[in-house]
This record gives sequence, C-alpha cells and structure tokens, in this order.
Amino acid sequence: MNQQPQFQVPTKSSSLNTFSFQQNALYAESIPVMDLMAQYGSPLYIYSRTEIEQNWQQFDAAFGERPHLVCYAVKANSNLAVLNVLANLGSGFDIVSIGELERVIAAGGMPNRCVFSGVAKSKAEIQKALEIGIFCFNVESEAELERIQSVARTIGIMAPISIRVNPDVDANTHPYISTGLKENKFGVDAGTALSLYHMADQSEYLKICGLDYHIGSQISDVLPFIEALDKALELISQLQSDGIKLSHLDLGGGIGISYKDEQTINISDYIQSVLSKTGDLKILLEPGRAIVGNAGIFVTQVEYLKRNSIKSFAIVDGAMNDLMRPSLYGAYHKAVVVKENPDGIEDTWDLVGPVCETGDFLAKDRELRLNQGDYIAMMSAGAYGFALSSNYNTRPRVAEVMVAGNRHALVRRREEVKSLFENECFLDEESD
Repeated sequence: MNQQPQFQVPTKSSSLNTFSFQQNALYAESIPVMDLMAQYGSPLYIYSRTEIEQNWQQFDAAFGERPHLVCYAVKANSNLAVLNVLANLGSGFDIVSIGELERVIAAGGMPNRCVFSGVAKSKAEIQKALEIGIFCFNVESEAELERIQSVARTIGIMAPISIRVNPDVDANTHPYISTGLKENKFGVDAGTALSLYHMADQSEYLKICGLDYHIGSQISDVLPFIEALDKALELISQLQSDGIKLSHLDLGGGIGISYKDEQTINISDYIQSVLSKTGDLKILLEPGRAIVGNAGIFVTQVEYLKRNSIKSFAIVDGAMNDLMRPSLYGAYHKAVVVKENPDGIEDTWDLVGPVCETGDFLAKDRELRLNQGDYIAMMSAGAYGFALSSNYNTRPRVAEVMVAGNRHALVRRREEVKSLFENECFLDEESD
C-alpha cells in the first residue's frame, strides 16, 4: 500500500489540464473520464496530481523567502497517494489523530513537519507523537496542557506546544464548519490563553513555540482572517511584554474554493497582508480544501430514471455514504454529464442514491439531459469526499484513481462486501 502508484498509459489522450471538456466529453487532465470508468468501474473518485501540486505550490511561493511551513490538513483527503505527492513537495501536515500521523509517515512525510491539532488527544497519542518528534502540539484546553506535561514528564521528553486561541470571530460560513466563535468547542479565549502560556513557561517539560487559531472552513472573505490575525497579534504583544517570546504563528486553514460561482480569496494578497503585520515570526498555514477540493471529482452512473407528476429523479449508484457533503451540509457540487448524450431526456432532476434515507441525494433541481447508463461527475469533490465516506447500508467504499498528464493509477482498491464484516464475530453461547 505504501508503494508508489504504477501509472498506466490510457488508450486516448488530449492536451487539456485538470477537468475540462473536449469534443463534448469530460477529461481528467489528458485522459477521457469515460476510459477511466470503463477500467475502474462506478462509482469512482478521480484526482489530478497536477492540480494538487500547483495548488500547494501557490501557497508556498506566496511566502517568498519568509520562514514558513505549509501544513496540509490531512482530514480533507487522507489518501496515501495524495499525501505522498505533497510530502515529495516538502509539505508539512496538520493532523488530528494518531491514525493521520501514521498515514503521513507511511506516505513519506516527516513528523517534525507535523502539527498535532484536535480537542481530544489521548495519552497514547501524545506519547507516540513525542517519541517520533512531532513539530508542535496545538493545545486546546488547560486539561490538555496538563496531560501533555504529564506524559512529557513520564517519558522525559520536552513537549513543543502552541496554544489554540479562539478569537470569537464570525467566519460567515456554515455553522457546522465554523470553529472560531465562543460557542464552538475549539481553543480557549485570550485571557485563558495568557494564563496557559504562563503555566507552560514555568514547566520543565513544555517548550512554548507558537500561537494557533483556526476560525472555520470554506471562507470566501479575507476580512474574518485579518480580524482574527489582529486579535492574535494583540495577545502576542502582551506575551512579549511578559517576557514570553514565540517563534511561530499558526494561521490555521479555512480558505474556500469555488463550488458554484463563489468569489474566492486571492491567496498571494492574503499572505502578503499577513507578512506585513507579523514581523520575523515564522508563519504556519493549514490549507486542506484549497489544495485538494477542486483537484478531485466523484463520478456516478445513472441506474434508473424515475418521474412523477411533480418530480424527476435520476437514481444513481453513488450515495450519501460516498459523498456526504450534500446531505450533511446542504452543500452544492456542480453536476455534469461525462459524455453529452443528444438523445437524453432533458429535465430538472434530483440526483438521488440507493440508500434508504430521504436525505440520500447528491444534488437537487439540476437541468440535465440524461439517459439510463449515463455517467455524472460531481465536481470539486476532492476535499471531504472519500474522507467522510462510510459503509452505511453495508455499502463498500469506492475506488480512488489519480491521474497525471496521460497517466493514471489506482490509488485505493474498491472495497469488497466480505471485508466489511471480517472483523465481526458471533456471541459464544457457551461463555458466561
């Protein structure tokens, strides 16, 4: 599983990049998506290595010579091939579990370029991270700070820490992905953070490294980022007055992408604004969606067309367990027919799946020309797509493929039904 993908040459190619139409058919970079569906089956996730690389490099280049670390948020898409592409670029990683850390290591990433976020780090996770040389813990509470100190004392390793501050800034995003308000579970307020820094400063086993904040996800306006930054700098100034100097500032992630027609943040302008305010501090950034979101699509096949007096349904083989965002957030993904079919039925369709839930839909009220057997691509599905998938209704998770120019490779095999219950067992009737 840790081996490099073995790319294969497809039967046809084009000069197009990423996901574009040529001769009325959708291409993934230089490969017809129909060719990929014929080889790998449906449903299918398809990722563009070129776009992943370009998106990460856009962040990295914006810092110029300023000390920085772009830490990809693993939770957005944790496929080993994706992580390997980023590790080969020199990326850092933002992880929230020991599982994600192990994935990063398996993909060739360096522990000393990883920040460990998350509100519920266990003793075992903390110890493992310390033993392999994690770059920094983003500390979410006083209780967590005490636990990190206790584990560090027990194993005799000094723990690098950064306090996550909740700046109470409204990111104007979906409430489920807003993380920077007082009512959210993340971080601590400025007053508590100041107290925790002083506690850490008195510890023999805690090394103060930085300050961290993260205000939410899919943010399309730079002003909340700047507001949070200004609040963080006020706290840093207070710490400096108290004799506590930080070496880095972690801005978190959250930069949005265009799913429909959203205006997006100019990354270079945003980073330049940050650099103009932050002196000689090393800057960490934790983008996830902005790197992989538009670098992936989810392709599903129409099984049946069903129409009644008020609704038309395209019943597809992909479901909410494969692409959860529409059901979970009411999220929008553009839906396009992979190969235009002039004989299709033109109508306004709800794209619904096989799962026995009314909430099982991928899109609603989409004007498409469809026939049974057509493939539909849900665009901008590279982030929080497969990563949020499940086996609900005992449905095997789908395959993942990566393309690079005119090459392609299977980077996750499709699950088999028998594998879904191989770790289960019957109750032994003879046991007490």
